[in-house]
Amino acid sequence: MRAQFLTTAMAAAFCFPLAANAAESDFLKSIDGQWSGGGTVLTRIGGKSVNVRCDIGFAAGSSDLSMQGTCRSLVVVSRSISAALKAKGTRYSGTYTGPSGQPSSLSGSRQGDSINLAVRWVRDINGDRSATMTIAKLGENRLRLQTIDKDPASGKSVVTSSIDLRQ
Repeated sequence: MRAQFLTTAMAAAFCFPLAANAAESDFLKSIDGQWSGGGTVLTRIGGKSVNVRCDIGFAAGSSDLSMQGTCRSLVVVSRSISAALKAKGTRYSGTYTGPSGQPSSLSGSRQGDSINLAVRWVRDINGDRSATMTIAKLGENRLRLQTIDKDPASGKSVVTSSIDLRQ
C-alpha cells in the first residue's frame, strides 16, 4: 500500500508540471492572431486622455508570447508597441517596448484568463519606474491591454492605458 501511494505521489509530482505547461500553451495559443480595437491612453497622470485605435498581432508558441503592433491617435500620430514574454509554468517574464522605443522589463503570472505583470520602466514615468500591466482575455474573441500607474501626488492607482481588442 505504501509503495502504491509513493508511486502515485511521484507520478503526480512529475505529471503536474506537464499539465500546467499544457494549460499555459493552450491559453497562449488562444491569444494568437491579429487583434484590433481602441481605447484611451494618458500621456501623463493628470493630463487629458487620448483616444487610440490599435492593430496588434500576437504570436504564441507553447511557452512564449510576442506582440507587435501600432496604435494611432488623431490619424497623424502613430506609435509602435511590442512585447516578448516567456512562460515557465504560470510565471512570465520578458520585455515591453512602448512609444519611447526603449525596452522595459516585465514579470508576473497568469491568474485565470489574465496575465498580470509588474513593469519596470527603463526611465522614470509618472515619478517612478514601476507600474502594472494586464493582458486579459475577455471571452472568446476579446482582449484588454491595461496599464496602471501610481499618481505621485495622491498615491492612488490610475489607469494610464486601457485598450479593448477584438479578433
